[in-house]
Amino acid sequence: MSHHILPTDVPAYAWRVLSVLEQGGYEAWVVGGWVRDALLGMPSHDVDACTNAPWQESVRLLKAAHIEVHCTGVQHGTVTAVVQGHPVEVTTYRVESGYSDLRHPDSVQFVDSILDDLARRDLTINAMAYHPQRGLLDPYAGKKDLEAGCIRAVGDPRRRFTEDALRVLRAVRFAARLGFEVEPTTQDALQACAPELAHIARERIGHELDGIIATGHLAWALRTQRSVLLAAVPTLAPMVGFEQNSPFHCYDVYEHTIQVVAAMECFAGGIASKRLRWASLLHDIGKPHTFTMDEKGQGHFFGHPSAGAQIAESLLRMLALPTSLIAPCVNLVRFHDRPVKATRHSVLRMMSDLDSRCPGQAVPLAFELLMLKRADAMGKAAPYRSYALEIDKIERVLRELVGQHAPYRVKDLAVNGTDVVKLLGGRPGPWIGTMLESVLREVVHGRLDNSREAQLAWIQGTTSV
Repeated sequence: MSHHILPTDVPAYAWRVLSVLEQGGYEAWVVGGWVRDALLGMPSHDVDACTNAPWQESVRLLKAAHIEVHCTGVQHGTVTAVVQGHPVEVTTYRVESGYSDLRHPDSVQFVDSILDDLARRDLTINAMAYHPQRGLLDPYAGKKDLEAGCIRAVGDPRRRFTEDALRVLRAVRFAARLGFEVEPTTQDALQACAPELAHIARERIGHELDGIIATGHLAWALRTQRSVLLAAVPTLAPMVGFEQNSPFHCYDVYEHTIQVVAAMECFAGGIASKRLRWASLLHDIGKPHTFTMDEKGQGHFFGHPSAGAQIAESLLRMLALPTSLIAPCVNLVRFHDRPVKATRHSVLRMMSDLDSRCPGQAVPLAFELLMLKRADAMGKAAPYRSYALEIDKIERVLRELVGQHAPYRVKDLAVNGTDVVKLLGGRPGPWIGTMLESVLREVVHGRLDNSREAQLAWIQGTTSV
């Protein structure tokens, strides 16, 4: 149910911008996302304004009012006013025409009517304007669609999505974020125009996909917007309909992925990290490329985690996602099928291997890896889902070890490089690190205590053999 916007809801810094423009003889409105979110009762601090003032006039009036102004997109009539530290984008009313690259307008024409400007926007819920004195301007019944939980394109859906193919993914992102259904004619247009995503820059695709994944409703998108997601990420296509021919599985690889994504959100309580969400999507992406069948007709996927890690890294880099997300995500994929037991040395080995690939992140990654393994178990055939209970035992061991500050890194050892040099002599060099890694391996396996005396004795004994 939508809310009623009150004049006092408009932030003072935005009202200041509107007032300056209107005192200069022009018209101005708050538009777009702020209006949508205000009607939904959702907090929104980013405020965009539209005006019939040419951008040069906006700059002149705002500067005359001692407001800081930046010319951030004057080719599209946009400047950014900064009031009390808050940026407000101010754009001249415009219409656009010709989208030869399916993304950017070939020409932009400035106009005098806010109605003409709203007509160029993508979705009805984004095509509203508000003014503290004139109230809500809603020519395409966006408020009604908000109340109905409906995603609907402005005007002819195919025309909207053909103008800018990225709008196809934006529509899915808004549906996922708000939990709305896509209106049938708009849905038909999404599917018809999805192939045009091939012409969109990969980093723009990555940005929108990251937004979809961040909503926590990726399972819904995979199930109901398959053609859109496959057009955006063709790397996912081999999973569709790929039967696993295994008693462990009752779904094809794509449906199994949906089940795992959904289960992970349940286990994470809807607050999973982006890297875990991406890893849930990509954990089995290597399976179609590693499939073999034995003489009994049973399918196998030997090496699929390693192959999947390579594919995932290549895909995430192509989509220009941050390095801080890529490395942890790739290693969640790499280790998702690794056997782990509810024993001290098995869990410490897992943490040690995670730390070697993602230094300093082993503890949170270990918990996320167990969550992914638990969700993976729930996506298997019913008789094999009980492994999720084994994960609970492993997690208890992990919690105990973290609480004990148990050693899983070289720097956790009781001895250090200086100790090794004093004991054995010789010049500093890579051999010291190799020796400490050997000590760590013995400690992690439970064959050596993490005490200075025991470790020095072991080093001495090893080198004297």
